[in-house]
Amino acid sequence: MLAPNHSRKALSLSLPQPPSPPPEPVNILLRRRHLLSTTAFTISFNFNLSFTTSLFLTEPVAGASGLFQMPPPRLTNRYFLVRAGESEFESMGVINTNPVEKTSVDNGLSERGKKQAIKAAFDLKEMGACDKGCWIWSAITQRAYQTAEIIASVNGVTRSYLVPEYSFLDARGLGAYEGKKLESVSEVYASDGISPNIKPPPIEDGTPNESVADVFVRVTQLMSILETQYSGDTVIIVSPDSDNLTILQAGLIGLDLRRHRDLSFTPGEVRFVDPSDIPAYKQPASAVYKCSKNPPNCN
Repeated sequence: MLAPNHSRKALSLSLPQPPSPPPEPVNILLRRRHLLSTTAFTISFNFNLSFTTSLFLTEPVAGASGLFQMPPPRLTNRYFLVRAGESEFESMGVINTNPVEKTSVDNGLSERGKKQAIKAAFDLKEMGACDKGCWIWSAITQRAYQTAEIIASVNGVTRSYLVPEYSFLDARGLGAYEGKKLESVSEVYASDGISPNIKPPPIEDGTPNESVADVFVRVTQLMSILETQYSGDTVIIVSPDSDNLTILQAGLIGLDLRRHRDLSFTPGEVRFVDPSDIPAYKQPASAVYKCSKNPPNCN
């Protein structure tokens, strides 16, 4: 027979225990409110701290780079402009500028285009473009990127320095001239000579119809990125067509954009951007002349 204290223990173990009372909802609510308020304070504090810190650490807006203008007062990098070798479409004498087609096989290098790309690669090697390293920025259009890969191979440039450009270096969209004979592009250039704002006629297949001014905006944005991202580097720009490069070069040297065709690139041509061709920077008249008369008269 068990001792009395043992029987009491056994009895207490065998009997069901009363359920413990649920926690008071007021306490949960208080804890939840406390947690939310603490989290909100922490987020607010961290945001304010990082925002305040960034105000002190970043450059002043006026001194920040990236505000690129044409022609530029100076260039912080060395630039080489390269037109891609001839494409299969070009070898057939057909205009093809629709971005949808830019990675198609027919937009790749023709046999003659491959030879032109190899020549361009060795021209760059002879010019010492990549002797101290270089970046190759190429349109993703098939013929341009194939040309860039050949340039990289000949000049010992690793793939990590080959940068694909997805939009700023697209071939100029020629609208309703899409699919026509290459000779008909002379009509576009006749309009370019009248005004940089004249667009080719539109078409409904998605091909852009770009004026010289439209392309100028694209290539200026590209230069803004390059001049901001790099400093003291060599950059090789590979374009699928001539117009991107002629409009870019006209902007750099201060040539009237209506005359961009005078700077025409042949397939596979390489050109160094010579800083001496860039005109001396002139301050705007408002920064040079001070008119003391009231009202001002600077004539």
